Amino acid sequence: MPRIRLGLLLAASLAAVASSALAKPDGALEAALRRHIETLASDDFGGREPGTDGESKTLRYLAREWFRIGLVSGTNDPGNAWFAPVNLVERVPSRSVAAFQRNRRPLPLPATGILVLTSGPRQLLENAPVLFLGRAGGALPPRNELAGRIAVILDTAPAGSDADVAATRQDRLIEAGAAAVLTVLDGERTLEAVSARRARAGYALADDRLGGDLEAFVTPDYASRLFGTDWPVLLKSADTPGAGPRTLAMTGTLEATTRETRISTHNLIGRLPGRMPDRGAVLLVAHWDHFGTCAEPPAENLICNGAIDNASGLAVLTETARVLAKGKKLDRDVYFLATSAEELGLLGAHAFAENPPLPLASIVAAFNIDSPAIGPAGMPLTVIGHGRTGLDGDIANVARSLKVRVQNNPVADGFLKRQDGWALLQHDIPAVMVSSSYSDPARLEQFMESTYHRPTDETGPGLDLGGAAEDVGVHVALVRWFAGVKSYPGRKQRP
Repeated sequence: MPRIRLGLLLAASLAAVASSALAKPDGALEAALRRHIETLASDDFGGREPGTDGESKTLRYLAREWFRIGLVSGTNDPGNAWFAPVNLVERVPSRSVAAFQRNRRPLPLPATGILVLTSGPRQLLENAPVLFLGRAGGALPPRNELAGRIAVILDTAPAGSDADVAATRQDRLIEAGAAAVLTVLDGERTLEAVSARRARAGYALADDRLGGDLEAFVTPDYASRLFGTDWPVLLKSADTPGAGPRTLAMTGTLEATTRETRISTHNLIGRLPGRMPDRGAVLLVAHWDHFGTCAEPPAENLICNGAIDNASGLAVLTETARVLAKGKKLDRDVYFLATSAEELGLLGAHAFAENPPLPLASIVAAFNIDSPAIGPAGMPLTVIGHGRTGLDGDIANVARSLKVRVQNNPVADGFLKRQDGWALLQHDIPAVMVSSSYSDPARLEQFMESTYHRPTDETGPGLDLGGAAEDVGVHVALVRWFAGVKSYPGRKQRP
């Protein structure tokens, strides 16, 4: 296409987007958002916990609203119209067993002082060699040195090491090939604290039958008995620069199991049909779930209502659908997805991607909406997921047409792996989160410290919906741009 013609086409597309989405939100839109939030975050919905009556009320409310707007079922499954099943398992630690041998002779060790855990249903490792790695900071041993071995590390990080790297070194070792990781709790963490934290339920999709990671935690006293006269030498080597891994003359057997409970829950999927469904689709996402009852007496407020997180996202999703349904028919289909179990590990988004109602490659763009009611009107936009898809340039075009500034910041980037867009990215769906709520680090930090995942996340006169109302206009503009085959012919590769 000649350059001048392409330029005219781009200008026309931007003008069409801007003319329909630049108007300032009026009081009616904020009132509609508040009505949704007050309903979904009411005590009657019980904190929208998956598998409860609160889920049924939430999904019935949303489906009724979406049907009245003019959406149709997006499951593309006559047997499960609107509601796509998501089957989960809840796992809590059950059995913990450990035994060690030195020179093929069993070591007499106390029954207490060690805890073996797995994220899966059962994991057993028998007579595995033991490899001491010290503080395990920096470079990891080659896979062939770790494969099939129990990697032993100290809980305290090396001096000057990055805290995030130190906190994830168990995961890094498992990914690098270690069969299990044994952590000696030589710092502030205690075995009691680890046990209390890991006693909380973990969640997974029911068809995920992987064995899970295998981890063990021991007290310093247990480590001293386990490693015997080698222990002072090992501690010294841990602080010796350049000291490499040490294979010990011992083997270990570790076993951990969990107790499972099945939970049946659902994603809600609606669709706004386009004129050219064969040209792909745009996906909008917001999670509907929260934590249910999250406090205990004598506290008076026991329910995590999740007004901002994420009743406000559902409200923006619903009102965006309303505006789009009233407008000119778009080229591409637009799917609206309310996911379950986001708070349990982005599981509803993973379930959608693993059993999608349309080919994943046909989704040209996905936009997640999470907690958009943090900030007031007039804030810049932030793109969480910036640089990870081919969407950035077109998002910038839409922002310019709306006369809205895009301001990305490292604090917001910290939420990348904590929202449904991350799960979609893992399945090669180009997904980002575009919102004004994440552009002010101080305001975001205040929300995290005072309201996030607490009973205080509830409706009230102080809930500012100015930013959420503007986000409706932003998402309307984004969908119109990416659903247009002229403005966005197809998927673009990440630069």
